This record gives sequence, structure tokens and C-alpha cells, in this order.
Amino acid sequence: MDIMRAASQLIEIGIALNAERDLERLMERILFEAMDLCSADGGTFYRVDGEHLRFEILRTQSLGIHQGGSSGLPVTLPPMPLFNDKGHARTENIVTFAANSKKTVKIDDVYSSDQFDFTGTKKFDEGMGLKGFRSKSFLTVPLQNHKGAVIGVLQLLNHLEEGTGQVEAFPDEVTPLLEALAGLAGVLLDNAILVDELQEINQAFIKLIASALDAKSPYTGGHCVRVPAIAEMLTEAAHAVSDGPFAGFKLTEDDREELFVASWLHDCGKITTPEYVVDKATKLETINDRIHEIRTRFEVLKREAEIRCLEAIIAGGDEVSLREALVAELASIDEDYYFVAETNKGGEFLDDEAKARLHRIAERTLTRTLSNRAGLSFSEEKRMARTEAPVLPVEEPVLQDRPDHLVEWEFKPYSLDPENPYGFKMSAPSHRFNLGEVYNLSIGRGTLTEEERFIINDHIVQTTVMLETLPWPRHLQKVPEIACGHHEKMDGTGYPRKLTGDAMSIQARVMAIADVFEALTAADRPYKPRKKLSESVKIMGFMVKDQHLDRELFELFLDSGIHRQYAEAHLMPDQVDDVDVAAIKALYA
Repeated sequence: MDIMRAASQLIEIGIALNAERDLERLMERILFEAMDLCSADGGTFYRVDGEHLRFEILRTQSLGIHQGGSSGLPVTLPPMPLFNDKGHARTENIVTFAANSKKTVKIDDVYSSDQFDFTGTKKFDEGMGLKGFRSKSFLTVPLQNHKGAVIGVLQLLNHLEEGTGQVEAFPDEVTPLLEALAGLAGVLLDNAILVDELQEINQAFIKLIASALDAKSPYTGGHCVRVPAIAEMLTEAAHAVSDGPFAGFKLTEDDREELFVASWLHDCGKITTPEYVVDKATKLETINDRIHEIRTRFEVLKREAEIRCLEAIIAGGDEVSLREALVAELASIDEDYYFVAETNKGGEFLDDEAKARLHRIAERTLTRTLSNRAGLSFSEEKRMARTEAPVLPVEEPVLQDRPDHLVEWEFKPYSLDPENPYGFKMSAPSHRFNLGEVYNLSIGRGTLTEEERFIINDHIVQTTVMLETLPWPRHLQKVPEIACGHHEKMDGTGYPRKLTGDAMSIQARVMAIADVFEALTAADRPYKPRKKLSESVKIMGFMVKDQHLDRELFELFLDSGIHRQYAEAHLMPDQVDDVDVAAIKALYA
């Protein structure tokens, strides 16, 4: 019957231990269950850490000592080396002997044993003399994983005799019970360690991807790292409130992990975005800035004008008037070129009059005598083949929009497929790129064409496809929904699915606020000056008014002081100014 009771108790312990998912709590539970099973006054749990045994949990009931685990107190004892200076296994200590030999050690009385060095134990007893404490019996067992490697050591101290409470030696029949528990605990502990290690490497890999995306372009530097910080603060603020619209919103540890993964991977689709599009600093820039090619053509215009002038003089024309006309023509060419060059920068809004001037400039022609079909890549040869090669020499405009400037889609984007399985509702342009020179120079504001803006916006499509393709475990099922909603708007005018706020989770709406706030306050964007905190929050207030951002979450963002907290931690000192919260709320009241 004793054997049956022990077996039943071991089964119950095994079930309880198997239900524990937290590594630290599991180690503590193993120790406490072992102490209870073997009627021990104290115990210590050691975990193998490289070439050391690290104290994880220390417990002595009669002395009221509890360190590590749920105590909230750190273990004050240093790690114990498993090997000496010469690299030999240490065996003079009972715990290191058990770990190195993989053997259980049972000591009935420390003071009558010369098998191990108990100097430290006896010194501890001396310090506890006034409390009448005395170490006597030890039972030490190693914990092994499925490969037979020792991953921890469980040591019990002072067996308490049932009924009397007297300290005695551990009974022989207790040893197999503890070894059975240690065998079970070793497997469970190893599984918990593997889960923790997998989670740690997964999180590290996720952060690595985000950091790589930030490093890819100075235009988004730090964005993928900072957005998670904002998202976490705002989500935790919603979790913390006990009344109002978020009173029923509570986060579990699984929810927190889900948000972590989603926020760090929210822009993973940018890995597919061509860097020369993201970094496009001028209107004519592709992989290189084509303003240099345009400048060469203007140089040719000037040389041809000079040649015509000299030919006319040689033919007997009036040299004075011809040279005066040449000077005027060269000045006009220079003026037109510098207008094109300034337009290329995309700094100011380009009005209709400026666009008309571009078209007039494009009417200037120069003579080409060499084939423009030699030395091309295969793809460009295909585009050039759309038109028949002209007979040389040929007169051509100084600025051109040619059929070969239209780059077709190599693969049909999801957004062009009305039956796409992801429910995307984005209007894609007919061509992947339009490299036309007049077309690009005529961009009204900024440097991006309609096609390039779509390519950049398409990162969220690629993010969605990537994340929804992955086989997420049950507790991470909402990662795609949370990560891919940060460009949606509360009124349904966002992308890629035109979702309304009601169709989005709280975490997804949090991501939208975090993404916008980081982008507005970022000080490392080379294409815009950094904004002050008050200016950024004001812009967000107008976005709430336009129903682009969630009103209730934005008010929590302001009332909780997250905007200020983030600013003081991440913004430049000259960006951090006072925000009139009441005035911001009045913008959308």
C-alpha cells in the first residue's frame, strides 16, 4: 500500500509539473514537490550553466530561508565550478560529484562522513548556532535530459521523521522515489528549457529581421525597433485601466507574445521593396540619378548650337550677329537645364505652368548617331523591341517618354487579381514602373510616381502574404491580423483591405497609432526635418478628426502620458516640448 500511495503521489506530481509552463516556477515546483515527497526540511535546486552549477532555488523551512523562484529574493551564493583549474571534474563536493558522476549520493550524517568536503556546510551551521540548526542528512540526485546529459541537481537536506519532526537520515526507500521524480523532472525541465531557448532564438531572429529592414534604408532607420515600444506601452495602458471603453480588455502572456511578434514583424514585407524606390531622393533617380544623362544631352545641345554657328560663319554669314545669337541660345539652354535640375529635386509643389514649361523644353532636339540598342540587358532589349529602330542619324527630344520606359509586371500582383485569396482592395497601376523622363519630372509633389508609391505601399501586401502563409501556433493565430492592420483607417479608406475600425482588433488599431507616431516623430529621416512632439501629436489629432486613427485609443495615448514617456526616451531633446492635451482633443471634439 505504501508503494501504491507513493506511485499515486508521483503520478499526481507528474501531472502538476507537466502543467507548469514557466521555467522558473517549474524548477521551484520540482524542489518543493521533492521536499514534500521525501519529508525534507530544506533543499536546493541547481541548474547546469556551462561549466558551473548555478543556484536557482534555495529553501530551508525551519530557518525561514527562501531565495530564488517566487521569493523575489536573489540567491546570494556564487555558482559552483564543475571543473578545477586543470580541467578535471571536481568530486570533492557532494553536488559537483553528483553532477559529474551522474550518481545519486545519500549522506546519513554530515558530521560522521569523510566522503566529501563539508567545510562550507559546517561553517553555515556555526553561523546558525543560536537558532539550534544543524545540517545532518543529505540526498542529492542529478537530473538528466533525454540524451543523458546532466542539466540540473536536486539536493534535499534533513529528513524529518513523521510524527516527531526529528531530523534523521533519509530512509533507503526514499531514494528510488526521488530518483523517479528526478527522472520525470529532468525530461520536463529539459522540455521547458528547450521551449525557452526556442522562444529566445525566435525572438532574436524576429528582432534580427526587423533590424535588417531598418539597416536596409536610412529612410526607415530604427522604425521597426521603435514601433514595438510604442505598441507595447499603449496596449499595456489599455490593459491597466479598470473603467471606460477598455475596462474589459485584458492581456495574457500569450497575448503579449502575440503583440511582440506582430509589432516586430509589421513591416517584414519591406524586404521585397526595391531599395532604390524607398531611397528615391530625386525624380529621375532609379538605381542611379538620370539627371547626369540629361545633363550630357544638354551639353550636346550646346555643342550642336556652336557647330551650327561655326558652319554658318564659314558659309559666309555675319559673324557678329551669329555669335550674339549663339550666346543667347546657350544661355537659354543653360536656363532650361537648371530649371530641369531644380525640378528634379522635388522640393516644391509643381504647378501646371511649370509642367507646361517642361513639355516645351522637351521639344528641343539633338542628333543621335549611335544605336541605343547595343550593350543592353535582356529585359531592356525586350522593351526596346516594342518599336522599330529608327534609321540613323535621328533627331530626338532632349527629354523623352518612350514606350520602353514602361516596365511591365513580371508577376501579376495580388492587387490586380479581383479574386485574390487575401481580400486585398488596392488599385494597382497598369505598369510596374514608368521611367519616362517628362513623366517623372512632372511629379506634382515629392519624388515618387504613382507606380513607385504603389510599390512602397505594396509592402503591406507582401507582409500579409508572408505572415498569413506561416503555420502559426494557436496562441499566435492573430499575429497577421495585428501586424497587417497598421495602414487601415477607421473609416475604411485605408489599405490593403479597406477595413473599418469595427473589423479590427484593439491591438491592430494600436499598431496604426504606433506606426504613425513613430513616423511623425522620427529624427533620422533624411527626406524631412524632425518634428516637435506637439506638432506630431497635433497632426495625429487631425487624423482622428478624419477618422483615420481610433479616437478612444488616441485619448488613452494622451491621457496616459505615453506620448511624453516615449518622447523623453527616444526623441532628440529639441523635439520634446509641451503638448496641450485639451487643445488637441478640441481638434476632433
